[in-house]
Amino acid sequence: MRYKKKAPKRVHLCRYQSGREVFFAHKIVQHFIERSWLAISTSAHFLISTSTTMLTSIHPKLPMRNKAVTRDFYLNKLGFEEFGASDYDAYLMLQKDHIQIHFFEFKELNPLENYGQAYIRTDDIEQLYQLAAQQSAVHPNGHLQTKPWGQKEFSVLDPDHNLLTFGEGA
Repeated sequence: MRYKKKAPKRVHLCRYQSGREVFFAHKIVQHFIERSWLAISTSAHFLISTSTTMLTSIHPKLPMRNKAVTRDFYLNKLGFEEFGASDYDAYLMLQKDHIQIHFFEFKELNPLENYGQAYIRTDDIEQLYQLAAQQSAVHPNGHLQTKPWGQKEFSVLDPDHNLLTFGEGA
């Protein structure tokens, strides 16, 4: 390990291992080492980020057979809204509060062989469960319960058998 004086601002390092990008990342690291800003192992390749947040959100992409059916279920049973100003033929973007779920068309999907899933954290599991139960959207085996791992959870199965599990710390 070669040690140099401290960087003028905080530098985050992430391991990155792929072809041409590794060479580019190695050149960036060499640049920082030459300017005495960084301590680094000479045998490792790193990609450098000077931001404090690299990831800001995640939007699951789940399969759907029929856009109209999927839209109807999420809007009318779960209270989602459409996201975006454009309507794409084979793609659907929905949001509720601070989350989005995206759907891509897969007409040949066999719902019994679909393993699409998303885990969604909430801060009011009781109210969300009541809304889903009133709309008969709760999975028959997914009623609200406290799990051994300390989460209160319930599950919803959409028309294409995508499983949405909602959870809150117990």
